[in-house]
Amino acid sequence: MIELTVSLGDRSYPVLVGHGARHRLLELLPVGVKRAAIVTQESIPVTVDPGVDHRIFTMAEGEHGKDMGTVEDLCRDWAQWGLNRGDCVVAVGGGVVTDTAGFAAAIYHRGVPVVHVATTLLGQIDAAIGGKTGVNLPEGKNLVGAFWQPSAVLCDTEVLSTLPPIEYRNGLGEMAKYAFLGVDDLPDLPLDEAVAACVRCKAEVVGSDEREAGRRAILNYGHTLGHALETAGNYELRHGEGVAIGLIYAAEVAQRMGRIDHARVAEHRRVVAGYDLPMTLPEGSDPELLISLFARDKKAVAGVTFVLDGPNGVEPVRVDDRVLLLDALDALR
Repeated sequence: MIELTVSLGDRSYPVLVGHGARHRLLELLPVGVKRAAIVTQESIPVTVDPGVDHRIFTMAEGEHGKDMGTVEDLCRDWAQWGLNRGDCVVAVGGGVVTDTAGFAAAIYHRGVPVVHVATTLLGQIDAAIGGKTGVNLPEGKNLVGAFWQPSAVLCDTEVLSTLPPIEYRNGLGEMAKYAFLGVDDLPDLPLDEAVAACVRCKAEVVGSDEREAGRRAILNYGHTLGHALETAGNYELRHGEGVAIGLIYAAEVAQRMGRIDHARVAEHRRVVAGYDLPMTLPEGSDPELLISLFARDKKAVAGVTFVLDGPNGVEPVRVDDRVLLLDALDALR
């Protein structure tokens, strides 16, 4: 078992990575917890035993279940059961579950502890780590949420073997991102070590900028276009696939701004292709709509902002040139 720490002072917490990590749940529950509300989905073939009185609460499948209605349903169900601050929430699932259950935990009774048991590759290397919780609105991804750090995260690599290929591929989009955040040789590492390397990178960034005042924005590399594609609708893209396309787009934008050269763009394409991920816009994409959605991104505080590669590495950059953005989109057709 690989044991890591997200260092946040008195709110630091452990992340366990390895085969069978879910079986360590009881020892990682907050001290004194008497009951646990387990939030999961019917399709998730993973069970956990918290070792205390517990009840299972299921939420709807997919991104459609990640909304304010689900949060209200969870909070009302918990209230009827009598969940209180001395109890905890255990989120068992991928990013949809940990984002939604984590947000509900953050606002129920103004905050109850939550432990994440991440069951997908994307959840283990990204979504379950760092305390970002939230749900979607019809107007955009993750527009309602809160920072609420978990008490612990368990990344059981054994359960990844149960993932459908499309769901595993979904996580590879986020893994490709880490190749440009300083994590080397990911494709050559054993699975446990690759997951741990990504967690270690994210934990270090979160520890330096918990609430995304600056540096933490680099974790959104590839996400501006990725989220726009998800919001725009019926492209049958998973989140990680959208991020993969977004990585190529960010490289094309950076090259047009003189931040990187053609060789670096080719490196982005090589890394994404190595994971067999999409690199072109879905057929029927509307460039004008996508650009209008960039302004709804959470980074767009003072205008459209991308995370772009450059001489100082990956960093947030304001981009005002609409013609440049359209030209870069054309390169992805």
